[in-house]
Amino acid sequence: MQDYMKALQKQFDRQEFDNLNALVEYTHEELKKSMDIVERKKLLRLLDAQNTLLVEARLSSFTAGFKLALGIIGELGASYSFDADELTANEVNTHG
Repeated sequence: MQDYMKALQKQFDRQEFDNLNALVEYTHEELKKSMDIVERKKLLRLLDAQNTLLVEARLSSFTAGFKLALGIIGELGASYSFDADELTANEVNTHG
């Protein structure tokens, strides 16, 4: 189910944050210039963990919204058509 929800999210959630992505990249490069290799590795681990958390939170939020929509559809049930009901009743009365 997780893979299915990821595919749906990819299809419907097309938000792009180019300005924020550029700012993150710029800040990362600036920090990298002033750090030694050990500090860079720590920074990369932190960024990876934050990115993983963000991806999981977005997927969880999307899944919750999807489940809410399914619940609403289930509560509403199939749409009722008075005209279709009348047509069925008339057919029963004329043929049977």
